[in-house]
Amino acid sequence: MNNSEDIKDKVIDGKSIADRVEKGVKEDVERFKKKYGCAPRLATILVGEHPPSKLYVRLKHWACKRVGIDSMNYKFDENVSEKEILSLIESLNEDDKVNGILVQMPLPPHIDALKVMGSVSPIKDVDGFHPLNMGRLMQGDESWLVPCTPKGVIEALNIYGIDVQGQYAVVVGHSNIVGKPMAAMFLNRNATVSVCHVYTKNLVDYTREADILVVATGVKGLIKKDMIKEDSIVFDVGITWEDGKVYGDVVFDDVVKRARLVSPVPGGVGPLTIAMLLTHTMKAAWKQKEREET
Repeated sequence: MNNSEDIKDKVIDGKSIADRVEKGVKEDVERFKKKYGCAPRLATILVGEHPPSKLYVRLKHWACKRVGIDSMNYKFDENVSEKEILSLIESLNEDDKVNGILVQMPLPPHIDALKVMGSVSPIKDVDGFHPLNMGRLMQGDESWLVPCTPKGVIEALNIYGIDVQGQYAVVVGHSNIVGKPMAAMFLNRNATVSVCHVYTKNLVDYTREADILVVATGVKGLIKKDMIKEDSIVFDVGITWEDGKVYGDVVFDDVVKRARLVSPVPGGVGPLTIAMLLTHTMKAAWKQKEREET
């Protein structure tokens, strides 16, 4: 086997996995339409002109279109008041035609992100950020809505036949969006978990021992080959934009030589995140209809 073929076998193909998930979601959408005579609907809220956020929202709407989910985007200037955003969310919560609500992060500093997350109805919280949904996750219940990116990592591990139980999983980054829920999902599967962050001393002491390493810091090129364990599995969740190009937290060309599996940026975790969003939108839509019928 030549070197390029060897490397290809080590790449976590997020796009391929996402395509498989989308196929299932598309079939689910057709069942929903046939039963209820309407398509499920996702509402997104975008504040400001942050280029990556605008791209992410656009990709999410394209994905909705591919599977047949209706979607609408509410776009606001970065100076919009917190009150106006909360008012919109309240109206979307009450709108029976809206099944999922997603507020694109980050929000401007004058808007309390935690308050906004907590204002979305838990049953429409397709991002899985509401305190009730996060609380369920922390208690070991992942049957409902959980954060999409960590769920995408778990989906990839399942597809590749990786049993998390007993593995040493290291998460670099402790955000509410990725780091903390990722650690919880690993713990729920009986992994031994360390969570590292900007204040962690001697980061390499942790990353070099990890069987599974998830990096989500937004620090370009943070993880190099000498910082990982031989034959480890590495998920690069970090995103850095420079001169119109996107980079991950992992030096891919370097790390892929030592890892067993590694996700690229782009094309790795990103497609998985969007695929999980589609799955959650369908899960929310079915649940809401079930409640209406009882």
